[in-house]
Amino acid sequence: MDWGSWGGGLERHTQWGLDLMEKYVKFVKERTEIEQAYAKQLSHSPLALSLFCQYQAFLQVVKELNDFAGQREVVAENLMTRICVELSKHAQELKQERKLHFQEGRRAQQQLENSFKQLENSKRKFERDCREAEKAMLVAEKLDQDLNATKADVEKAKQQANLRSHMAEESKNEYASFLQKFNRDQSQFYFLEMPQIFNKLQEMDERRTVQLKEGYGIFSETERQVMPIIGKCLDGMKAAADSVNEKNDSQVLIELHKSGFERPGDVDFEDFSQPINRTSSDSSLGTPRGTLDGRLDPRLLGKNKGKRWLFSKKNKLPPPPLSPVISAPPPSSSSATNGPPSPKFTRDPLSYCLNEINKTVKPRIASFRSLKRGPVITEDFSHLPPEQRRKKLQQKIEERNRELQKEIDQRDALNKMKDVYQKTPQMGDPASLEPKISETLSNIEKLRLEIQKYQSWLAEAESRMLSNRPDNTLRYSRHLDHLLTLSPHWSLSPDATNSDDSQDALNQPIYTEFDEDFEEDLASPIGICVAMYQFEGSSEGTISMREGEELSLMEEDKGDGWTRVRRSKGGEGYVPTSYLRVTLN
Repeated sequence: MDWGSWGGGLERHTQWGLDLMEKYVKFVKERTEIEQAYAKQLSHSPLALSLFCQYQAFLQVVKELNDFAGQREVVAENLMTRICVELSKHAQELKQERKLHFQEGRRAQQQLENSFKQLENSKRKFERDCREAEKAMLVAEKLDQDLNATKADVEKAKQQANLRSHMAEESKNEYASFLQKFNRDQSQFYFLEMPQIFNKLQEMDERRTVQLKEGYGIFSETERQVMPIIGKCLDGMKAAADSVNEKNDSQVLIELHKSGFERPGDVDFEDFSQPINRTSSDSSLGTPRGTLDGRLDPRLLGKNKGKRWLFSKKNKLPPPPLSPVISAPPPSSSSATNGPPSPKFTRDPLSYCLNEINKTVKPRIASFRSLKRGPVITEDFSHLPPEQRRKKLQQKIEERNRELQKEIDQRDALNKMKDVYQKTPQMGDPASLEPKISETLSNIEKLRLEIQKYQSWLAEAESRMLSNRPDNTLRYSRHLDHLLTLSPHWSLSPDATNSDDSQDALNQPIYTEFDEDFEEDLASPIGICVAMYQFEGSSEGTISMREGEELSLMEEDKGDGWTRVRRSKGGEGYVPTSYLRVTLN
């Protein structure tokens, strides 16, 4: 057994194993870099909320994709810590261990080689001494037989032969001793030391193989561990896709942009063959409706500035309801049969209209030039359509109520702190809280006044919307017939009539119909909804809900972003619409 051949082969094999481990670590490290870059590119920042379920589904897809990206980061982290770091540490340890084993083998081999050299030296010495002894013996015998040799020469030759024989005997004993030592060292080297070193190298290499095997397993197990969560992410994306309801989005769009305007009536025929006795309808382009006294109805001026063409390229929002209209007042339809027109219309109609505008609505606008700059945005949102105005006012009231509740809570907290300071003066001076309490009280008073202001505007908007409903229109038309019977000289458009009945309708409570619908909805949910996120209902009128909780849908979103729901264990209130997945009955 040659240590050189075996040691060289083992050295090459163990080095190859360590190189393979390092190559695998490099491979996994490149994989982690790919996973990290992939996760980074997959991640998206949170997007704004929307009322449309198709956008909510998109938000859910993005959320699930972010979770999916998070799992890719988990894969990269596990691969880095469990494979790259661990195997790199083991590789360094194995390198040191391998170096020690080979040093031990070389040291044992060196000792055996030294023993063998000593054996060879003693052997050569023994061989030389034997030849010298044999030669001395032959010389002594030759002299002994030579008759001419003296006795002294013979004795000297015999002494030399005996000396050489003695030296040969000592060399023989030394050679025998070194031979026994070498045989013992060689036996120990080949039967004890070499097997131990080989076993250590084998155990080291097998341990390295096991660690590499575990690294291979971790590579696949890490991917397998995230598969359930990735599957849930994909299921969430599929559920988001299934939650898209095109009808619901259409209804949301309708609620967002519902104006509350009446549909225009038919355009009447205007007889221009008789210039003085023209007849105009209330639905003619640019023709305003009037009141009983012939003046322009300020509430209706904004509706008659022009037709709102829905698909026009430059379709703009309607002007404020109280903005002036540049058009002539309608001549009386009965003027052709009952005499000349009213004296108020003897001047140029455009001049008359401008004068009337300056008299009636001048306080509401800064200048007539504002007409050229488009609609004026007013604080009471009168520049918006009726339905949108109502929603905006409700939104403002809810915002002010939330601010008011915060201020009230702050006031209560300051009062409690003041009481604590009064009871324990060492904690603070009660007078130091007075400015903050006064400021809070002032804010509460301001907010209450603003809420009252918005509530009055909301009541006005509700009353106008109620007065424009079909049942009220029928009531107006009946009263109009009665008025025409009493005074045939009056000619009014049905839409512009302000009767006593309509005034009574404006004075009725505006929430009567809403309260009746609310009471009816309590017993009959219109659908179900599931909470996609947790919501803490801290303000008045709201309720809390947990993620995944199923609720009864009592009232759809009216465009303000809130939906009225009922919990299964009781309790009813409003929650954000964007937090729900709604299914209508």
